[in-house]
Amino acid sequence: MADDVGVVERLWRYPIKSTGGEPLRSAEVDLRGLVGDRLYAVRDGAGKFGSGKNTRRFRRMDGLLHLRSRYARGAGEPGPPALPGLPELSGPPELVDPRGRVVADPTAFLRTYLRRDDVELAREGQVSHFDQLPVSVLTTATLDWIRREVPDVPVDERRFRPNLLVRTPPGTPPFVEDEWIGRRAILGDTLCLHFQRSSERCVMTNQAQPDLPHSPLVLRAIAAAHDNRLDVLATVLRPGTVRVGDPLVLG
Repeated sequence: MADDVGVVERLWRYPIKSTGGEPLRSAEVDLRGLVGDRLYAVRDGAGKFGSGKNTRRFRRMDGLLHLRSRYARGAGEPGPPALPGLPELSGPPELVDPRGRVVADPTAFLRTYLRRDDVELAREGQVSHFDQLPVSVLTTATLDWIRREVPDVPVDERRFRPNLLVRTPPGTPPFVEDEWIGRRAILGDTLCLHFQRSSERCVMTNQAQPDLPHSPLVLRAIAAAHDNRLDVLATVLRPGTVRVGDPLVLG
């Protein structure tokens, strides 16, 4: 039975992993995820990608969240051939410095900004830039709960870096996303997602961004109430277009 559970309120794409993203009115979604999302990353000399944490694939690089990235032209425009399985784009994204200026040479800027001479802006190859699964969905019910738990800390969805923020009806309980795991969702005319699990949150949630100060209280609240898990992650079963205002219908 179909179940209309909310409406897409905001869409986010993050062209360069671990930088601030770009809000969109609509986005094409292919089997990899939102076209162009996290397609680029800051890669160091060891082949690890800039992140808020240290893991087998990622290297903590503080300061990336104070930068933003965006595509100057629409994703999906004709461009050079992509690697198999990756979308074609017209070129690399723009990198925007903390003052809001587009930098002329992203790699040169990053080496100075991060004080490292071994980093470069790199397009995704055989190793995925995604932490987990390609599409992240967060509800306003859960976001409003976090705001109530840490009333003295500015909180919006940028702390959690979802692709879709879904406006849920009044009275929807926090962490309602858990109830979607294992189900499919239809958005727009053709897009079909399969919800599989929630994200395990890390210290990146606490880190400062423009207008969002550092605070350990955010992650502490999520850990105490929900075992460090927040949102719902999905794979793409059928590509399509998602737009702000689209209903999210569970199948």
